[in-house]
Amino acid sequence: MRATKDVYIYFNFRSPYCYLASRCMFDVLDQAASMVVWRPFAGWRGRTPRDHPRQKDKVRIARQDLARITAKRGYPFVPPPAECDATLPALGSLYAEKQGLLRPYVETVMSKEWGEGVDVGQEDILAELAVSVGLDREGFVAALHDDEGLRQLEDNWQEAVDKGVIGVPTFMVDDQIFWGQDRLSWLREYLEQQADRRLP
Repeated sequence: MRATKDVYIYFNFRSPYCYLASRCMFDVLDQAASMVVWRPFAGWRGRTPRDHPRQKDKVRIARQDLARITAKRGYPFVPPPAECDATLPALGSLYAEKQGLLRPYVETVMSKEWGEGVDVGQEDILAELAVSVGLDREGFVAALHDDEGLRQLEDNWQEAVDKGVIGVPTFMVDDQIFWGQDRLSWLREYLEQQADRRLP
């Protein structure tokens, strides 16, 4: 029997690269029988600051890259409104995790946000998406206003900083850091290698 590995996922719902990762990361982890340690961020955490002097140039180039990547992979790509905030989706994900529905929640929210351009930072829209994956509306909405949840999001960010995480998405297992959706194949290889070493 293979022992499982804990894989920390540092994630921001406002990141298009997290969208790309969300399309396949759970499959990678499921195939390796890994345990997800979910670490979502609030607001702009884990992303290039909006006041960065070259932010506009970076966004323009990134959007071109993302259009190419999504077209090649057959993913829809419609960016959400600029004012879309990641905090409520992140809070909702903490609740979804507790209810055992993290994967469908993340995949649905990211698909709507980045595949259809939906502003998932709006409470009513987010609640509808939560219900669609089987979450209780009342419990979910309460979680969106939970101060403890906000503290958890900030703790997640501080933990990431302390561990040397510099962006999202980041996957961390043992002392290995895999930064970026394009590192998932390397993560898969690492998990497979570690599993083989543990076999009797």
